[in-house]
Amino acid sequence: MSRVRVRHVTGYHYGGQVTQSYNEARMLPPSGDGQFVLASNLEISPISSTHGYVDYWGTRVNSFEILTPHEQLSLTATSLIEVMRSPHEETGTTWAELETAARGAVGTVEQLQQTGLTEPPEEVRELARAAAADLDPCAAALEVCREVHRRVTYMAGVTSVQSTAQEAWAEARGVCQDIAHIALGALRSIGIPARYVSGYIHPDPSFPLGTAVTGESHAWIEWFCGAWRGYDPTNDLEIGERHVLVGRGRDYADVAPLRGIYAGPFGSRLFVEVEITREA
Repeated sequence: MSRVRVRHVTGYHYGGQVTQSYNEARMLPPSGDGQFVLASNLEISPISSTHGYVDYWGTRVNSFEILTPHEQLSLTATSLIEVMRSPHEETGTTWAELETAARGAVGTVEQLQQTGLTEPPEEVRELARAAAADLDPCAAALEVCREVHRRVTYMAGVTSVQSTAQEAWAEARGVCQDIAHIALGALRSIGIPARYVSGYIHPDPSFPLGTAVTGESHAWIEWFCGAWRGYDPTNDLEIGERHVLVGRGRDYADVAPLRGIYAGPFGSRLFVEVEITREA
């Protein structure tokens, strides 16, 4: 068991005074799936009332509007979470059993469909088919993720939030979001339901308790092979007590931490700061 405190600050600097903005934030983790939220809070500046709800994919959402002139929008999400992951259990599911199970529930059928961000190039499809030819679905999914990890180098600044799996694969570089999109596209192409997960990861387990470390939003995936299993293809790592889940969806667009529109002729610049502290 670990206890993790996350402080996530984000928002926009505008090029001038905007008159109004309408926004959604997905920054607060839920309880369940091996984690329990002890406390969570979202502060918004300028001050605004918020409406909280759980979206279609099960992610906590805070929607809010600011109708007074402002030059900056800032959000600070603070959460304290206990994390205790159970060991993964192999299901022994065959390809025939997976096809039947995957087509039998809305939650898995929806995660078989490619999106504009996950549509894989032919080389990735071939990679996935090669794994599926010799392995059962669970083992094939793991091998696909490990191969994506081997082929794509983590590097910030090469891609953007609009980049697709095909673009990131062509560069052979990208961030966790890109690596997750490539893995999703590969798994879906061979009939394995897979979904995008957003959250946080403590970057260095050797840091002493109570020491804050600079972190960032993180992304990994979950695939279904008789049961849902999480995996972090960026770090080639099982999901464990360093991971804090915030939301799930088909791709990044379903779980973006902050999105919105505003009225005004000025541009905007996003800022992000994440601080993670392991407290137990």
